[in-house]
Amino acid sequence: MDVDEASAECERVLDEIGSAVIADREFLETVLLGFVGRGHVLMEDVPGTGKTLTARTMASALGLEFSRVQFTPDLLPADITGTHVFNERERTFEFNEGPLFANVVLADEINRAPPKTQSALLEAMEEEQVTVDGDTYELPSPFFVMATQNPVEMEGTFELPEAQVDRFLVKTSIGYPDETGERELLHRRLNRDEQSPGVESVLTEGSVDDLRGVPESVRVEDDLVTYVAAIARATREDRRVEVGVSPRGTQRLLEATRARAAMVGREFVTPDDVKRVAQPVLAHRVVLTPDARVDEVQKSAIVADVLDDVPVPTV
Repeated sequence: MDVDEASAECERVLDEIGSAVIADREFLETVLLGFVGRGHVLMEDVPGTGKTLTARTMASALGLEFSRVQFTPDLLPADITGTHVFNERERTFEFNEGPLFANVVLADEINRAPPKTQSALLEAMEEEQVTVDGDTYELPSPFFVMATQNPVEMEGTFELPEAQVDRFLVKTSIGYPDETGERELLHRRLNRDEQSPGVESVLTEGSVDDLRGVPESVRVEDDLVTYVAAIARATREDRRVEVGVSPRGTQRLLEATRARAAMVGREFVTPDDVKRVAQPVLAHRVVLTPDARVDEVQKSAIVADVLDDVPVPTV
């Protein structure tokens, strides 16, 4: 699959998801960017805005297996990874796969699970494998996690450690639809018999693998490499920032810009690609100082200031 074919396939997937989810096109592009960039997506929004629907319809449009896990304070690692069960007939222990053994996994309200369970998911996200009773099992490929957080009800939650937040390629929010979008939502409901809409599969498993490999062929000039590195380094030098973007985050920014270029059908990266993906890729990786948190400084504002201050190369 070449860049033009990848762009056309992405448009088909976005159109199919958009037929079921009422959301800004930019939000859907950001979620798909997480998949094409071979990362994971963290969505933070109030309940009922369409996060679960987005995950389910994306899996359907991509032709992949979908699994949903509702995270709760009593959820154990074995509840998501699977466990060994004794087979009375064979007199042996057999491994029963947990819900992580799917291509697209929705980790609903991930911050409600205790740290022990979060760490099990961390291994799955980073290594695409799980370890149970000393045995390691490979997860299906592709493996893509879409996690959600509710920013309103924070009682009884376990804040994600920075090491895990850093594993998400992008963090985004769907938000409320505008008046026109909400009317469209109601009209669509009147035109079907089921509560939730469905979508058709656009890609096959083989074409999905090809699609995720296309960004590796996108060219990045040295000036753009320097630009990406300068943006990441600038976040560490801001006086409002306690911990800036990690080297892993710098690499993820580069990977996201290549994925963005492939999605729009371009064989090379431009500064506009970097600026387009910088907010969802970098903002959640920044740790504010206590004074900045008291002053209610927004992480997005820091990234915006960095983009304004770092000189843009001429390509």
